[in-house]
Amino acid sequence: MKQSIQSKKEAWLHAVRLRTLPLALASIFAGSFLAAYHEVFRWEILVLASFTTIFLQILSNLSNDYGDTVHGADHQDRKGPVRAVQSGLISLEEMKRAMYWFAGLALVSGLLLIYLAVQSWLVIALFIVLGLLAIWASVSYTSGSNPYGYLGLGDISVFLFFGLLGVFGTYFLHSLSWDNAVVCIGVALGLFSAAVLNINNIRDIESDQIAGKKSIPVRIGKNLAVKYNWFLILGGNISLLIFVLLSKEWGALLAYLILPFQLKIGLGVQQGKESSEIDPYLKKMAISTLFWVILFGIGLLFLGKS
Repeated sequence: MKQSIQSKKEAWLHAVRLRTLPLALASIFAGSFLAAYHEVFRWEILVLASFTTIFLQILSNLSNDYGDTVHGADHQDRKGPVRAVQSGLISLEEMKRAMYWFAGLALVSGLLLIYLAVQSWLVIALFIVLGLLAIWASVSYTSGSNPYGYLGLGDISVFLFFGLLGVFGTYFLHSLSWDNAVVCIGVALGLFSAAVLNINNIRDIESDQIAGKKSIPVRIGKNLAVKYNWFLILGGNISLLIFVLLSKEWGALLAYLILPFQLKIGLGVQQGKESSEIDPYLKKMAISTLFWVILFGIGLLFLGKS
């Protein structure tokens, strides 16, 4: 049974979806740990990158609430958690205004981040373009006339922005340099982030089918989506092993302490029959990703080479 929303404050908290924020911060922390390992870490980059990412994630969550209501995915028979606009406590216009506010906050924070980190006008222009693309991706996932989330392309966007671009972009803003091994951690975070989205889409597979939202689980069916989920979880951990083999930093393997928990998540999603049984693993996968990053950073910084 769905949990009802009793007040407008509670509705806004549901719309913000605090449980998604640990995942948003994971790539920022990973890139910053790598920067600290290479002795190029800057606190102002970590703080501003974290704020920018949080604003973008909240923007994406608000847009998802808005877009799924407009396009009919948040109908009365939906089995996932009740949404803010769907509850009637927040109007579409109020949600749209909040989206504008968080888009503006993300833009201001991102521009300040770029200004403090980069001196080259060419690189500044590149990061401004990437920032605008990130805002577009946050808004267009389920909003607009042709949302890409309804075409099953959300996994690609999550892999790029929460993985490759999130990790390497953060590392580059710290260091202004390239490191091939960093890409492996970007791939790992991208796969874990796609797993979070995939669990969300497995949970909502029935309501998405009704709404015409062609997520990957809708396209390939629940059984194959579960196998895809195993690929994402195991693939992320294999990427860590490749990083270690390339960098020879065996301390980073400390992150494998999280592997049993992630395997339990994969098994829980596989065995879950109802949406209510699958939903808790969405939060667990997001939190496990953040702890994976923290252990990776501890191992890299304190168990790696002196």
